[in-house]
Amino acid sequence: MALAHAVTQRVDTPAQRAFDFLRDPRALGRWSLGCFDTFAVDDSGLHAGISLFDGSQGWFRIDADPARLTIDYLVGPPDALRRRISARAVPGPDIGYDAGTCLVTLTAWRSASMGDERWQRLCASHEAEIFLIKSQIEQVR
Repeated sequence: MALAHAVTQRVDTPAQRAFDFLRDPRALGRWSLGCFDTFAVDDSGLHAGISLFDGSQGWFRIDADPARLTIDYLVGPPDALRRRISARAVPGPDIGYDAGTCLVTLTAWRSASMGDERWQRLCASHEAEIFLIKSQIEQVR
């Protein structure tokens, strides 16, 4: 049984710009199939959005680390948010790609209670979402 899933795309933008996009909760509401049309719930950084799968509301908080260009998305009910999804922007030159490019990776961890169908849906979503992220970042220069 797979316990984690990761997807990566090369993006034609500097890593800092990709990181800024990934940590923007409004931008997340345009690429996350499980949390579309995001909005702030309160001033604490809690946000919510609507699942395109079943119309349910989901909550999240963003924990960004600018020094490492990483983001942890804490998801779940507002009183029990868990670190389940992460994103990272790696500067292209760090791994042999051109300046002005980066690699963007989404990683998901399967919770102990997540059934097979829900896990498959999450993995398939990330396979599509990484292309949405790439396209949306590259559209705005």
